[in-house]
Amino acid sequence: MGTLTVRENLQFSAALRLPKSVKEQEKNERVNQIIKELGLSKVADSKVGTQFSRGVSGGERKRTNIGMELITDPAILFLDEPTTGLDASTANAVLLLLKRMSNQGRTIIFSIHQPRYSIFRLFDSLTLLAAGRLLYHGPAQHAIEYFQSIGYQCEPYNNPADFFLDVINGDSTAVAMNKADESNTADSTEECSEYDKTLAEQLAEKYCNSAYYRETKVHLESISSGNKKKTKGLFRQITYANSFLHQLKWVSRRTFKNLIGNPQASIAQLCITSFLGLIVGAIYFGLEENSAGLQNRVGAMFFLTTNQCFSSVSALELFVVEKKIFIHEYISGYYRTSVYFIAKLMADLIPIRTMPSIIFTCIVYFMLGLKPTVQAFFTMMFTLMMVSYTATSMALAIAAGQSVVAIANLFMTVAFVFMIIFSGLLVNLTSIMSWLSWLKYFSIPRYGMTALQINELTDLNFCGSSNNTVLSSGSSYRQTGQMPCTGEEYLKSQGIDASTWGLWQNHLALACMTLIFLTIAYLKLHFMKKFS
Repeated sequence: MGTLTVRENLQFSAALRLPKSVKEQEKNERVNQIIKELGLSKVADSKVGTQFSRGVSGGERKRTNIGMELITDPAILFLDEPTTGLDASTANAVLLLLKRMSNQGRTIIFSIHQPRYSIFRLFDSLTLLAAGRLLYHGPAQHAIEYFQSIGYQCEPYNNPADFFLDVINGDSTAVAMNKADESNTADSTEECSEYDKTLAEQLAEKYCNSAYYRETKVHLESISSGNKKKTKGLFRQITYANSFLHQLKWVSRRTFKNLIGNPQASIAQLCITSFLGLIVGAIYFGLEENSAGLQNRVGAMFFLTTNQCFSSVSALELFVVEKKIFIHEYISGYYRTSVYFIAKLMADLIPIRTMPSIIFTCIVYFMLGLKPTVQAFFTMMFTLMMVSYTATSMALAIAAGQSVVAIANLFMTVAFVFMIIFSGLLVNLTSIMSWLSWLKYFSIPRYGMTALQINELTDLNFCGSSNNTVLSSGSSYRQTGQMPCTGEEYLKSQGIDASTWGLWQNHLALACMTLIFLTIAYLKLHFMKKFS
């Protein structure tokens, strides 16, 4: 996690992967020992680094990765291309470290491309693969002799690793000469690829006839004899070293640290919310109780609910950005899926979704001059929060398990566009045909807008002014074409129940939708393909 320091990342691994029987002091000693072993003492308290902030070097980041696995003191360590992206000197340093660890009794297995000679000479055992076939497996320092015995001579001063890759890819001087001797017509790409395939098969056959193959086969048979049980399922059984609550404490702590350490998105959202609140307040400033006041109140409420919906689109990235980290830590036994899910909700829903709703309400409510009662103020705040929570939950349900944010963004936008049509402003819901009217029950903005209208318009009279014949655009009033005099009349013309139950049923519907969307998001995360 780039927003944490090297030490904090290692402590996170120790806290979740070592059992509770290991005391806190012992865990810290283990962390300090690994930092010393990996040569990370100088950068132990430096942040690893993100796309927004500079951190440790590439080599130090790789060593931190290795350190997080060494916390459990594993007998076998698998590494996928540990030198990729590193310069020659740093790659050499990482491999020397791995060699020292192997001398301490660990088995270290890794894939590597084009290692320099100083790295190659550290290898004990070497495996060469091409076109899905095994071309050599045996002592690394005997590989040159083996290839000489089958007719491939390594030129003086040539790096053995490069020579082997040239041979198996058909690019070495010896192979090129063979190509020229055997056929002068193999010019097309198809013929060349066929030749390379045959070459890989030839090399594989030669290896099958070698002493190294026979020794390996005998050794494998001696290991596998007496152990005929299928073990495929065992590799997918994840065991946890700690309880649910212990995991939740540490994952939540890291999530909040990540939020504080990478505050750009949160600060930007709060600033934009404050700015939008002031703009809306200025446009609808000082609403009066007349026809224009009714139209402006409804327009303001429509904007508030729509804004809450679209501001939740930022939640799409919540599970997508950290997908790789989550999969790696889940299959490594750091934490349960439910722990990660709850921690992310606590870090996103509470600060990032609740605060904008509070700020928005505080700015807009008093600038607009809405109902001057405490109950109406907090009802509006609660309604905007519920709309935000529901829209965010829908975003999570759409995005969970996705690898590309753009696709989730597209689905989200299309869904909101349809929801806004059925919100109650753009079309009078009582006039929609029965076979389409059921769609209004899936509209998040409709529930929010209905609750806000009941909260604000009840007990208001709009006929106090002589200007009472102006119709609100997009709304359908009584057949007389006259402006409704009271808030209750307007609500009735919109098919809205203005009773107490009529108000709170909207919040109940939003709560139910939130629970359904969160359940979908969790199930998608739980059943997401995690093993390759």
